[in-house]
Amino acid sequence: MSENHLHPEKGFNLSRWAIAHTPLTRFLMIVLMVLGISSYFQLGQDEDPPFTFRAMVVRAYWPGATAQQMAEQVTDKLERVLQEVPYADQIRSYSKPGESQIIFQIKDYARGAEVPNVWYQVRKKIGDMRGSLPQGVQGPFFNDDFGDVYGVIYALQAPGFSYAEVKTFADDVRQQLLRVPNVAKVELFGVQDEKLFIEISQKRLAQLGLDLNAVLAQLGQQNAVESAGGVQTPLDVVQVRVAGQFKAVQELRAMPIRAGAHQLRLGDIAEIKRGYADPPAVKVRFQGQEVIALGVSMTKGGDIIALGKALKEATGQIEKSLPIGVALGQIQDQPKSVATSVNEFVSVLIEAVVIVLAVSFISLGLHKRPGQHPLWRRWTLDMRPGLVVGITIPLVLAMTFLAMHYWDIGLHKISLGSLIIALGLLVDDAIIAVEMMVRKMEEGYDKVRAATFAYEITAMPMLTGTLITATGFLPIGLAKSAVGEYTFAIFAVTVIALCLSWIVSVYFVPYLGTRLLKAPPHVQASAAGQHTPHEMYDTPFYSAFQRAVNACITHRWLTIGATVALFALGVAGMGKVQQQFFPDSSRPEITVDLWSPEGTAFAATEDVAKRVEARLMAEPGIKSVTQWVGSGVPRFYLPLEQVFPQSNVSQLIVLPQDLPTREALRNKLPALLAQEFPEVRGRVKLLANGPPVAYPVQFRVIGTDPLVLRERADEVKAVMRTSPNTRGVNDNWNESIKVMRLEVDQAKARALGVTSQSIAQAAKTILVGSVVGQYREGDKLIDIVLRQPQDERNAITDIANAYLPTASGKSIPLTQIAKPVFTWEPGVMWRESRDYAITVQSDIVEGLQGATVTNELLPQLKRLEAQWAQAGQSAYHIVVAGAVAESAKGSSSIVAGVPVMLFITFTLLMLQLHSFSRAVLVFLTGPLGIAGVAGALLLLNRPFGFVALLGVIALMGMIQRNSVILIDQIEQDRARGVLAWEAIVGAATRRLRPIVLTAAAAVLAMIPLSRSVFWGPMAVAIMGGLIVATVLTLLALPAMYAAWFRVTPSSR
Repeated sequence: MSENHLHPEKGFNLSRWAIAHTPLTRFLMIVLMVLGISSYFQLGQDEDPPFTFRAMVVRAYWPGATAQQMAEQVTDKLERVLQEVPYADQIRSYSKPGESQIIFQIKDYARGAEVPNVWYQVRKKIGDMRGSLPQGVQGPFFNDDFGDVYGVIYALQAPGFSYAEVKTFADDVRQQLLRVPNVAKVELFGVQDEKLFIEISQKRLAQLGLDLNAVLAQLGQQNAVESAGGVQTPLDVVQVRVAGQFKAVQELRAMPIRAGAHQLRLGDIAEIKRGYADPPAVKVRFQGQEVIALGVSMTKGGDIIALGKALKEATGQIEKSLPIGVALGQIQDQPKSVATSVNEFVSVLIEAVVIVLAVSFISLGLHKRPGQHPLWRRWTLDMRPGLVVGITIPLVLAMTFLAMHYWDIGLHKISLGSLIIALGLLVDDAIIAVEMMVRKMEEGYDKVRAATFAYEITAMPMLTGTLITATGFLPIGLAKSAVGEYTFAIFAVTVIALCLSWIVSVYFVPYLGTRLLKAPPHVQASAAGQHTPHEMYDTPFYSAFQRAVNACITHRWLTIGATVALFALGVAGMGKVQQQFFPDSSRPEITVDLWSPEGTAFAATEDVAKRVEARLMAEPGIKSVTQWVGSGVPRFYLPLEQVFPQSNVSQLIVLPQDLPTREALRNKLPALLAQEFPEVRGRVKLLANGPPVAYPVQFRVIGTDPLVLRERADEVKAVMRTSPNTRGVNDNWNESIKVMRLEVDQAKARALGVTSQSIAQAAKTILVGSVVGQYREGDKLIDIVLRQPQDERNAITDIANAYLPTASGKSIPLTQIAKPVFTWEPGVMWRESRDYAITVQSDIVEGLQGATVTNELLPQLKRLEAQWAQAGQSAYHIVVAGAVAESAKGSSSIVAGVPVMLFITFTLLMLQLHSFSRAVLVFLTGPLGIAGVAGALLLLNRPFGFVALLGVIALMGMIQRNSVILIDQIEQDRARGVLAWEAIVGAATRRLRPIVLTAAAAVLAMIPLSRSVFWGPMAVAIMGGLIVATVLTLLALPAMYAAWFRVTPSSR
């Protein structure tokens, strides 16, 4: 028996303490298991992790202004103030005729708790400068709920009912839904604002000697609400009220109007009727019917599955109370999607557990019988070692669930994927501990001594290795970016599981080992101490491995050269791997965007949207079609790219029956839209993962003069269209719009007492109508709109024949003082950080990634930019935007944490190895897996995305973990007097089994995850890298050690 076996243990031994306090150990195991299982069922479930949107939308309106006037007089002034706000980062804006919208983003490193204060500062600073905006500007208005997710959306269908009646039903439903637990907000979409129209023919007014301004003034004077004071009496104050406000439509019709010496009723000269906003702002259609949609958002940190069950019960009761003919359909059902996703991940987790258990049972329990036996009886399988490891898996998972519950980490795609990644790593310590116990028992140790010996020899190296592996995920935890926050659970869950796995391995595994393990039969039959460690490795396999290690040490420089060449090949191979930001999601929905030319009327947009809707509903395999006309769909899915309200856009949600149908439709619909609906720019998209990006390929052209910038952007578009890999090249300034400009003879106008303002007001009343007051009905305020009849509004030539009131009281034709001229002007003008910027963008052909096409186009565009500079237009330049820019931003935030990771890793190595040289040697093994990463990704045709980057960084810690255990074993052997050469070969031989077993467990546990669209590239990268690195750790690391410390054959 070895000397260590005879020598009494010294110092505190946690494993010995756990075995000595068996009742407490058993109690803790049972309690932690029960608490963990209970915590699992209390964890909140959602599709994506909690995420703070650090963006606010600021809107302002200035009726009558051109897009350029909005940009210069409103947008620029607002942007200037926003630049002074703390944490200001990106300021993007667009200006349209009469409208300005700014998307203000703050730095990603701003803590979530600070964001509300930043929005307060925005409101305060803009409120202070509001007086510097031009007269007539409405707003600014603020929306800091930009990131609200309406995971459940209902469609209230009520054919045959008026919009007002449907709105009443929707309000009742909304009120009841707000009572459901975990409902934060219920928003109505597609509501049509009610109006009270007074339609007066201008020709009729001219015959009566009336003008519109006179009618406007009389309406406003009677309907005004003014204070009339109060009468003071000795006892109280009696308020005085002046009657006259309209309480019914009949009163409005009966209102007297003075026409010279005559008095008429308003109803005699005008048609008064109730109607709805014309044109509408937004309409929602579901399965071919106009509906009001109700979007339900959940409280932060809630359980979407529980919310779905509560809503299902509530809507069941609501439907019973609705009138006959009114139905409540469901457009979006995120609880169902999350339940499906969670169930799929749990299935993958169970599959990974089974794989890891199989590895544990076979690798730890399979023994060769001594003597000669037939092939089918040559091996025996002892289930006990695998059972010890098998028990630790649910125990560590239960403790991890308990920690997740304590730190409010719910179940979502990130945390569930992280659990599967951790599963392949958390068994490493248990496998190492059990393998050491089994090996010592095979050498003749009793159970207790074998368990305590494992702690003495492996506990500290295992702790160092575990911490190094956990440190590999540290850059994710330190990342100060949107993607860092989105993927933070990878760091949190993995580190928690790894740290708990070490505790379980040194505390519970020894206890389980003494209860379940038994000495191998050949040890039981032998006298204690007669079985030496050397006999354990006296097999053909180990002999071949030892010869390989000896050869690598002998030819160390050749081995090191081959390792360096392999590393260089891996680096070169990574250049061939397609780059990706985030992949598309596996949700079935398809979104279809329909863009009509800028300036298209709402009615025309609605017409083509209806035709597309009907065509899609006729396609086989489609369950439902929902569309928003005049806007994009609300954010029903966290990473959804938002389309802001505008009259020339509609967006459809197409729900196919299954994923194969989705893929077939994605391939078919682009051609269908191009052939059957050429009048619109159609775009078919899948829902994406990760932070939203509009297009896979985007280049931003920035400059000072809008007209010159337009020309430069057209040149960029021309270059992009020459690429066979781009599809649907367009830009975000769209087309110019047609404008009728009234050129006023100011001298004549002033002589007649007519101003530009009065001309504009008259034109507005003629064409769209003017709000002259509000009709109060209960708690509703209904605008009273004065306008001309439909036939007069439709004839654009009538504006030239419009009559204007003069200072003398008479009316004159507009043509006497103004001449209509048609011209073109920008319909929308985007800006980036206060510079005019046109984003040229495109989709790509199937099978390629956005980064690949971007890198193909970039050299041509840089040459084009150089030509501009040579022509004296250096103020205009091209920058990469979109997915590539966002990926670079996210990657830089991860890389920023790498120095901290490297420092902590090296510190841990120094603490364990007590040698700078040995720490450097282990440190250098970290990148050795790059060849396996590149080879696996290329072989399986997987892109290298952001999530894969996280896996590659973490892979360094996994590789160094094995290296530090091997180097530590060499140093232990040399400290006992073993010659250096023999120590290297012996340590590699003894660590072969645990290193291969832990690597096999990690690699094989990734197989189920490799099928995932989101996690697949990371799993493949880790699998390939770990396989190659394991081989290099066992063969190249001994050669590197021998070369570093100049080990010679004489030391054998």
